[in-house]
Amino acid sequence: MRVLLGPDVPLPELYAVPQEPWLRLNMVATVDGAATGSSGTSRSISNEPDHVVFRLLREQADVIVVGAGTLREEGYRPNPLPIVAVSRSGSVPPTLRDCPPGQVLLATCERAERLAEARHVLGPQHVMVLGSHRVDLAVLRDALVDRGFRRILSEGGPHLLRDLLDQGVADEICTTTVPRVIGGLHPRISNGPPIDVPLRLHTLVEQDGTLLARWFVEQ
Repeated sequence: MRVLLGPDVPLPELYAVPQEPWLRLNMVATVDGAATGSSGTSRSISNEPDHVVFRLLREQADVIVVGAGTLREEGYRPNPLPIVAVSRSGSVPPTLRDCPPGQVLLATCERAERLAEARHVLGPQHVMVLGSHRVDLAVLRDALVDRGFRRILSEGGPHLLRDLLDQGVADEICTTTVPRVIGGLHPRISNGPPIDVPLRLHTLVEQDGTLLARWFVEQ
């Protein structure tokens, strides 16, 4: 990999979090902005440089936060790291319903229609009710830090990424831009009502035309 912007240091140091707690987002997209490919998932546009950084960010994280819709669409399976599903409905993705206790947490709200079911499946202590009609993501961040999760990684999807930025919760976005143009009506990495969040480019790395960037959210 060739460092275009940033110190010429090993990749783990290049992606090290500058302080704790820290919440970073990680997404992949094509040059024309598609966050998914022909399969309707990010796997069909991801490549080896993206896989390298994807694995590295997980190694540096304490917990993974993902929207329940993305967990279902991408077919998430149990992971060595705890997974937090964010769901307004209180739905627990099918592939994560049989995980060991505490391996999957749910962040939901008081009006969640499946709240009782989620408590039964995961255990009441693993279901966080954070807000009335929607999940309060700032409270979620604080709750995770209180549980000892100080390096928080969110892998989307686009709606959750947008909401984390809108609610002022994210510190950083890690983006992979793969050298492909695919057209079509694919979602972007941020999806939902308009937002305007200024970013500062911290690091830019290139490998075989793939651009790997760290963007810090301007406070």
